[in-house]
Amino acid sequence: MSQRTLVLLKPDAVRRGLIGEIIGRIEAKDGWTISALELRTLDREILELHYAEHVGRPFYEPLVEFMQSGPVVVLVVEGERVIEGLRALAGPTDPIAAAPGSIRGDFGTIVRENLIHASDSEESAIRELKIFFPGLS
Repeated sequence: MSQRTLVLLKPDAVRRGLIGEIIGRIEAKDGWTISALELRTLDREILELHYAEHVGRPFYEPLVEFMQSGPVVVLVVEGERVIEGLRALAGPTDPIAAAPGSIRGDFGTIVRENLIHASDSEESAIRELKIFFPGLS
């Protein structure tokens, strides 16, 4: 079953020059395609919508500040089981727990700055895609 998901390459990935490396790993997956890609600086309004479920948690403000600290690459990736696959490719949030070969396992340094976001479910993907690409049908 083909799916569509949102991927964000966070400010640390952009700052460290990892855009090409990470996109290359996505493109290397047979059957996955990048159907939209933009370099953007995110404003607080879009981040509040995206991270609404985390409001009030101790990491919320530092996360929003980090996500505003520089440009991000916003992608739409489509393909067979792409939601599950991208989560596996990204690896767990904690780079120490992330397996070698995963993006966070190979390049991650700290939990808060964890290089990549990938929607965690079909419902999240639909919600997040509407936030970042409202004109996408």
